[in-house]
Amino acid sequence: MTDRFAEKLLHWFDLYGRKDLPWQQNIHPYRVWVSEIMLQQTQVSTVIPYFERFMASFPDVQSLANAELDQVLHHWTGLGYYARARNLHRAAQIVVTECGGEFPDDVEALQQLPGIGRSTAGAICAIAHQKQAAILDGNVKRVLARYHAIAGWPGQSSVLKQLWEQAELHTPSERIADYTQAIMDLGATVCTRSKPDCDNCPLADNCQALAIGNQADFPGKKPRKEQPVRRCLFLVIRNPEGDILLERRPANGLWGGLWVFPQCPEIEDIHNTCDQLGCTPKSWELLSTRRHTFSHFHLDYQPALIEAQQTSQVMDSPGLVWYNPASSLELGTAQPVRQLLQQLTQ
Repeated sequence: MTDRFAEKLLHWFDLYGRKDLPWQQNIHPYRVWVSEIMLQQTQVSTVIPYFERFMASFPDVQSLANAELDQVLHHWTGLGYYARARNLHRAAQIVVTECGGEFPDDVEALQQLPGIGRSTAGAICAIAHQKQAAILDGNVKRVLARYHAIAGWPGQSSVLKQLWEQAELHTPSERIADYTQAIMDLGATVCTRSKPDCDNCPLADNCQALAIGNQADFPGKKPRKEQPVRRCLFLVIRNPEGDILLERRPANGLWGGLWVFPQCPEIEDIHNTCDQLGCTPKSWELLSTRRHTFSHFHLDYQPALIEAQQTSQVMDSPGLVWYNPASSLELGTAQPVRQLLQQLTQ
């Protein structure tokens, strides 16, 4: 091993790296894959309980492929970016039906599966198959951008190309799984976004950003745009039995495939929307407006608690369900919906 970058990083990992994360135990392509998907844009501390519950319910790719999408989305509720869960479910079905239940062991083939990009494919190959493959998640981008003083936002193709070149250059041919975990760990625990611990970084001697004293400038920030705000009413419709009406979103788009409260734009639209749903409001009450932030806009929503009269017509639609919050029925719900349902049962 001639690359001092990898050598120093591995020495640091032997002393300080994390080795007790749940997906580091019983290493298998399936477990690595699920953890990598969950860790996209989500912190380790948040992912750990989700991963453990997910593995308890879907211990292998066959059980995930056989599960109903609602079950998968239910286990994902709160993690956000729900397309990840839908892609996970679809990819599991492809692995079972087209790959004989075995994950491909090369980067190109893995990238043919829904939701698996170049970095995730590299992680699966490196960690599960011990194959030389580079990764470039957010932590790795930060380490490499600072070490080589690569200016610019990584979302730009020219910047990303430079980062991938360095990622490939530094990836060793030995101890590949340890190296992959090491560089992710360094970015997560030492070379952090704010207040990096440069005094305890094994790469400090040759870090170009540290040498010129502007670590905070790397990687470059995404150009800021003011987030637009959308507004709507959440219709929390309750029938005489205490069940609450939920509506399933289309498979694609915002909250795709999840069960949510019916929505309407204005207070004046409440009666018309209820009529379209097949129920008649008896009384209703507005709660305070709340905000849920997506990656590209803010959603300001105001819950309207509606007591409905007899509502038998609702069941004529397959996209609607009366849900009892106290039941054991597993439905995939959006986070604001889950929070409101919990509030209503307290």
